[in-house]
Amino acid sequence: MEIPFLLFDKSNPGIKAEMLTAFEKVYDSQWYIMGESLLSFEKKYAAFSGVKYCSGVANGLDAIIISLKTLNIGPGDEVIVPSNTYIATWLAVSSVGAKPVPVEPLKDTYNIDPGLIESAITPATRAVIPVHLYGQACEMDKIMAVAAKHNLFVVEDNAQAHGALFNNKPTGSFGNINATSFYPGKNFGALGDGGAVTTDDHSLYEQANITRNYGSDKKYHNQVKGVNSRLDELQAAFLEVKLNYINDWNKERNRIAALYKEQLTGIGDIVLPAIAPGCTSVYHVFMIRTEKRNELQQHLLKMGINTLIHYPIPPHLQQAYKDSMYKRNDFPIAEHIAGTCLSLPIYPGLTNTQINYICDNIRLFY
Repeated sequence: MEIPFLLFDKSNPGIKAEMLTAFEKVYDSQWYIMGESLLSFEKKYAAFSGVKYCSGVANGLDAIIISLKTLNIGPGDEVIVPSNTYIATWLAVSSVGAKPVPVEPLKDTYNIDPGLIESAITPATRAVIPVHLYGQACEMDKIMAVAAKHNLFVVEDNAQAHGALFNNKPTGSFGNINATSFYPGKNFGALGDGGAVTTDDHSLYEQANITRNYGSDKKYHNQVKGVNSRLDELQAAFLEVKLNYINDWNKERNRIAALYKEQLTGIGDIVLPAIAPGCTSVYHVFMIRTEKRNELQQHLLKMGINTLIHYPIPPHLQQAYKDSMYKRNDFPIAEHIAGTCLSLPIYPGLTNTQINYICDNIRLFY
């Protein structure tokens, strides 16, 4: 049996007619940038996210960069980031000239440890970026409390957690300004690149809109040194269609995750995902850990089961950050996760037969 890591076979066909209608509407409008489709999607995504405002941008990295720019974070500033995250979180901080300051995650949830944030704060610290990693909400009450105590901004990286909740409140609604990605592989993905900024602060929303559009809110009048990063009409129209289905798709991911947990509990040295109190997960990734990760991955591949590693090299050990002077063992939790993590297939359309086949072969390995 051949099982890809990700397929859209169930989600795409069921909405194809609606997507084609959306395409025709944009095509016939002859207005392809910053039009009615974008405004309509932004309004609906803001409501979905539990905030007043949404600004569509070109991708998730730009969403974090623009969020930081609106807060006037730049050279000489420090921003606290998780030591284990996709490198985009760090790159955004570096892109505005600030310094990423890593903080280790909790060993069971893999999200940033709120108890370690305070010790990383210096007079130069301006903000903290909690990442809702693998689809699970961070413990935002503790993070917000530390930020308030030290007068820090909070920028949520919500790229993997569309629809996740902390204490029944959506991720992407806690921070001063928050960023997300609509990369096609996300739970809520476009048919190309895309991203968004969410906030309850009208002044930050206006600044984000200006920044994404060459620093301009009026053609040929540029208030700041902005960027060109706008969610186009076509992707906005596609996303508006998909927004009607994201909660159902997330429920399907949770169903699959429950089956994995039921069948893999107590198998070998496997560590299964844990959910923190008050948090929910939308399981963008179903990540297990094992000291025999590489051997297990090869075994599954021989059986036709495709897996991925999120992420094999922590940011502090990447060549891109060799100038940071970080070295191996500086962040041992992040490094241990990177060396033991393995992501199993999880997506709407994965059948019980396929799930059983995956779990049977994991048990066979052990």
